[in-house]
Amino acid sequence: MKITDFNFPDKELKFGNLLPVMDKHGFIHAEQWDYERVTFDYEMKDEREGATYFLRVPAYAIDGDIPGEDTVVKLMTPMLGRHYYPHGVEYDEEFPDKIVSKVKSKLQGIEEGLKDF
Repeated sequence: MKITDFNFPDKELKFGNLLPVMDKHGFIHAEQWDYERVTFDYEMKDEREGATYFLRVPAYAIDGDIPGEDTVVKLMTPMLGRHYYPHGVEYDEEFPDKIVSKVKSKLQGIEEGLKDF
């Protein structure tokens, strides 16, 4: 599910400014990057359903190489998906309201954190 209710997709900023904002809101980029692209993931578990969901915020380098602090990256549209073992993440399905609400709260926090950049 693409999340289009927020203004930060297409925003350009330095990777060094983006990283602390994403870290503050619990997103990781551990192994999800190369020199041109990065994906920040936030994992959510629904113990009742036994499901794992991922909120993903992708970005790509437009000047420089990731993970350089001065590299300019462009944010892309966030996506919400459900993990299915061993096949990966599915984005085209219905999601529980509590998960969607948490996603919107997280993205609002990111949007606030990025407003000065």
